[in-house]
Amino acid sequence: MSRLKYLSAYSEQTQTQVAQLMAQDKLAAVLKSRYGKAHDYRTDKALYNYVQELRSAHLRNAEPVNKVEYDSKIHVINHALGLHTSIARVQGGKLKAKHEIRVATMFKAVPMEFLTMIAVHELAHLKEKQHDKAFYQLCTHMEPNYHQYEFDLRLYLTHLDHQGEKLWT
Repeated sequence: MSRLKYLSAYSEQTQTQVAQLMAQDKLAAVLKSRYGKAHDYRTDKALYNYVQELRSAHLRNAEPVNKVEYDSKIHVINHALGLHTSIARVQGGKLKAKHEIRVATMFKAVPMEFLTMIAVHELAHLKEKQHDKAFYQLCTHMEPNYHQYEFDLRLYLTHLDHQGEKLWT
């Protein structure tokens, strides 16, 4: 089952079930039945506005996000779906941080739930730097179905890895 690299942390039973769906050529159909169409946030400005809405709804006291954009240099192969960076600068004797979120360009054409999962994950890094229990609690506070969306996104990445066919445009 080592060929299912995006699902390597899941149980052998789960990996076997996914392998069976792939062998029967049903994985794409399962994903398309769960998620209808791709989201409409195609531009960096639209993505920025969406992420700001999420931040103000769930993390009002968090530091502001200065930049949100799609980034074609992020490759899922390097295990990154998005990146949160903090740039510290000294300004007038004070240390100021600018926060930026970058989302891999391939996620311009995925269901809204996948984009939400990525945005929530990157926003959670404003409060929690490490991927620990508190981090995932914050993610599920912002999106109660976070873990299901993450799993389904991993299924989609597995589909892309083996079939190469995008399901949403």
